[in-house]
Amino acid sequence: MRIPKALKKGDTIGLIGASSPTPPENLQKAIDAVENLGFNVVVGETCHKRHGYLAGRDELRAREVNDMFANPSIDGIFCIRGGYGAHRIIPLLDLELIKANPKVFAGYSDVTALHIVFNQICDFVTYHSPMPSTEFIKPDMDEYTWNSFINHVTDTEGKDYLLNNAEGSEVNTLVEGEATGQLVGGNLTLVTASLGTPYEIDTKGKILFLEDIDEYERSVDRMLTQLKLAGKLDDAAGILLGAWTNCGAPNPDKPEQSLRLQTIFEEIIVPTGKPTLMDITCGHVLPTMTLPLGKTVTFNSETKTIKVLG
Repeated sequence: MRIPKALKKGDTIGLIGASSPTPPENLQKAIDAVENLGFNVVVGETCHKRHGYLAGRDELRAREVNDMFANPSIDGIFCIRGGYGAHRIIPLLDLELIKANPKVFAGYSDVTALHIVFNQICDFVTYHSPMPSTEFIKPDMDEYTWNSFINHVTDTEGKDYLLNNAEGSEVNTLVEGEATGQLVGGNLTLVTASLGTPYEIDTKGKILFLEDIDEYERSVDRMLTQLKLAGKLDDAAGILLGAWTNCGAPNPDKPEQSLRLQTIFEEIIVPTGKPTLMDITCGHVLPTMTLPLGKTVTFNSETKTIKVLG
């Protein structure tokens, strides 16, 4: 797995909308936020476009991804936001061109669809990270989140380091044990949506990270069950569970009609026997850590430490 060249101040970042449209009132704020990090910015046409719930038509969004990777003056690519639509453009991507031009590529949520393809087919590390028009411009964007992001995209290789939760946030053990493998995954909905496609996630011998937002508990149950039936949980060397923001019962006044997420994890994940840590500070939440998808990580349930192997 190749590691793209680290970014440095003065480098040029291409901002793209691979999924949903950017709210116009957030665009300049997002540009300013990236420039304040010391980067130059090239704003993709998709950051200005809307095609219903998409940031322009599929052909435009795919062409822009291809062009950003092909352009030698672009040093890194940040997805400006998530939403929906990345899966639609995958068949239109020039994966050979992208593979030949690895660059720092960052985003999360719907961007999970592209992370899987770039890791598995294009063979380079990508970064599950906060995004310019969402987290970067929030008034409560915190030092932990900034530092995790900057440290990952500007110092990409050559050393081992720990992925530590934000202060005051405890990592907990779901299944005891230790595991080592390539880190893969992201948003549960997008990971599940890859099944049965030519771009299906490969979890064999790997560490599977999962998180999600705004899903009823039974939806989380359904998707985890699908992953289990597809063999993806059994194939994994270990599992890391992040934040489950606003994932709860559809009718909180009738708890007897629902199951807690903890119960779902115990009934679906625990029987696999795969070492599993939960409550990782990562996902649709602040603070949030950046994850180097494609790098090898090792974790231990006793020490509750997660180490990235350089």
